[in-house]
Amino acid sequence: MEELTPHFTAWRLMPAGSREIIDAIVAPASRGSASLSEALKRWPGKWYWLDQSRGHLVLVRPVSTTHPRWLVHGVLIALTILCTLGAGAILAGSYEPPGRPGFWGTFIAAWEFFVQAVQRDWLVLLQGWSFGLPLLAILLIHELGHYLTARRYGIDTTPPFFIPIPPTISPIGSLGAFIRVRSPLVDRRQLLDVGAAGPLAGFVVALAVLIWGYTTSERIPIVLGSAPSYVTLSGTPLFLGESLLTRFLRDWLVPGTEAVHLSLPAFAGWVGMFVTGLNLIPLSQLDGGHVTYGMLGRQQPRVALLAVVGLLWLAQRTPMWYVWVIFAFLVGGGRIGHPAVMVPKRRVPRSRWLVALACVAVFVLTFMPVPFE
Repeated sequence: MEELTPHFTAWRLMPAGSREIIDAIVAPASRGSASLSEALKRWPGKWYWLDQSRGHLVLVRPVSTTHPRWLVHGVLIALTILCTLGAGAILAGSYEPPGRPGFWGTFIAAWEFFVQAVQRDWLVLLQGWSFGLPLLAILLIHELGHYLTARRYGIDTTPPFFIPIPPTISPIGSLGAFIRVRSPLVDRRQLLDVGAAGPLAGFVVALAVLIWGYTTSERIPIVLGSAPSYVTLSGTPLFLGESLLTRFLRDWLVPGTEAVHLSLPAFAGWVGMFVTGLNLIPLSQLDGGHVTYGMLGRQQPRVALLAVVGLLWLAQRTPMWYVWVIFAFLVGGGRIGHPAVMVPKRRVPRSRWLVALACVAVFVLTFMPVPFE
């Protein structure tokens, strides 16, 4: 720190959990100088220019060390791999999951799935790889976008926690993943970048998977239902809704008028788009809430209120939106607004408007008003 202070005209130190934040104004003569650059290279933490033209520099350094619980992360991702492979094998028709009647029978069937997978069925589950691995790639890249961007800003955060769910309960095999932030975010720029990095990174992978999947899908005349796409679970069709992007890619890559029977990678890409659209809804601490608060600050609750009204209207057609609104309230600690960062009034650089507009565009392209017919 002593090496840097001669370059500052003013600075302040802010404690932030396991981090220290130095908020500094660099003297005009030092901005862009070689001596400042060399001092920043030796800084034992992270730093970024909030506004280089005005000399506003933010430095972050750790004051304590936290160690990831790698065993927990490893077990969770191993179980998620097993569950997504199982979901893929069911979709492929190569595996029949155990079934038990009643509420408790659901949990017994889930336990039997894990026992069978460990004992003898894991080779059968490998036939679901073209669903399980692409879906895991989408989820992993999404969370790594959050994680690596948080690390870029020196934020104390955990590696991703994956959430497995047995394929006897869910046709997907996972409830997604999350990272846990253990130090406060300083300003809205940090929040916007960390919140946007996940869905934007995951969207790119989901787009590639969806294009691959549609090239291996086919149109099949089907009398039941009216949805344009479907998958088959143990002989039962599951009819799927569409977004603007899935509709465009489907009609472009799989021309025709009949319903499209999605291949395993196509369904993985569809799930990736569905999850991306869900995450970008501007509520509480969803990714969309992070981005909206990052750009609008105290105006974010107004946008969130409009989103709630819209979801409640959609819930008249698809009751799952009631569940998502309740979930957003729970994640947000009982409110739809986003909690404040340490310095909420600090300006967001104009370059971040492009990031925010990219998130809005991805949301418009991926949101599915009626996900399941």
